[in-house]
Amino acid sequence: MSSKHHKIRVGISIGDFNGIGPEIIMKALKDKSITDFFTPIIFASGKLFTYQKNIFKLQVNFNYIDDVKDAVNGKINMVNLWKDNVNVNFGIPTEESTKMAIDSLEAATEALLNKEIDILVTAPINKDEMLKLGFQHAGHTGYLEEKAGKKGVMFLVTEDLKVAVSTHHIPVSEVAQNISKENIKKQIKILNQTLIEDFCVERPKIAVLGLNPHAGDGGAIGKEEIEIITPAIQDLSENGILTFGPYPADSFFQPSTYTKFDGVLAMYHDQGLAPFKTIAYEDGVNYTAGLPFIRTSPDHGVAYDIAGQNIADEQSFSEAIFTGIKIFNNRTEYAELRENRLLIKKQPSENRYREER
Repeated sequence: MSSKHHKIRVGISIGDFNGIGPEIIMKALKDKSITDFFTPIIFASGKLFTYQKNIFKLQVNFNYIDDVKDAVNGKINMVNLWKDNVNVNFGIPTEESTKMAIDSLEAATEALLNKEIDILVTAPINKDEMLKLGFQHAGHTGYLEEKAGKKGVMFLVTEDLKVAVSTHHIPVSEVAQNISKENIKKQIKILNQTLIEDFCVERPKIAVLGLNPHAGDGGAIGKEEIEIITPAIQDLSENGILTFGPYPADSFFQPSTYTKFDGVLAMYHDQGLAPFKTIAYEDGVNYTAGLPFIRTSPDHGVAYDIAGQNIADEQSFSEAIFTGIKIFNNRTEYAELRENRLLIKKQPSENRYREER
């Protein structure tokens, strides 16, 4: 079905409910016209959300369902995963809130893999607490990569700034040994295709940051730029991917520099995310690029320090929803255009002549 006539189904996992997850979800969906744009499907607990919406005095009505297939367009649907009472302790992660975060994520991901929802938007989780309960990944990205059977790239995006990271949630002491020429090439190829397919950039220009201060100063402060990063950039450039750098990270994020590029690859988590969150904190979105499905999330955490105070800002979560929808539409249109081109190429030349004549 063409994306123009398809009411997109947005699946939502709730994260840790003792953080700000349910609050920002309900605030993002409180406008009664929101269901004109998409069909929300929350994987949660009716009793939990009723309790929290009363605390935050939000006028949000839910259509409770037992199966995602029963979701109704024009309503805010909730797959009622837990029917027992829930103990809410704002600001404190508990075994119950952590288990529900895992259950919600797993149920929503299953629906995504079964194509029962079109995109997945994840509220913030507490990674440490989930690991304690046996969750095998230090975040959403690794979990979704395992489910997809392929590697993705953590990609923080706004309209004007898009930053990916080569290494994710690992100690800084392990970053250097986890970057390689081949990994950088694979990641930039993913970014290049994502920018074309998901963000409609015809010829992406991608900047690559150095690992060391001043991008190594010609080898005086480290050899990774000379031995790993520059050779990767050269190989990609020779194969038609517009890749530039390595740039010193300390001066790159000035508007006169970063605005010249469509995407940026940083070497490690804080090198890319610290400037990104400073520049684009309110409307930043975390997108897992390179996977066969679409997952977005806000670019902030569980915010235990403000949980339950009714002051959490839903803007980043709203941006995550609408960025996911935009990517879905762009990706669908791109696939349709490619399919049409292939059909034209396969058409016998005689038939083409008749049609053109």
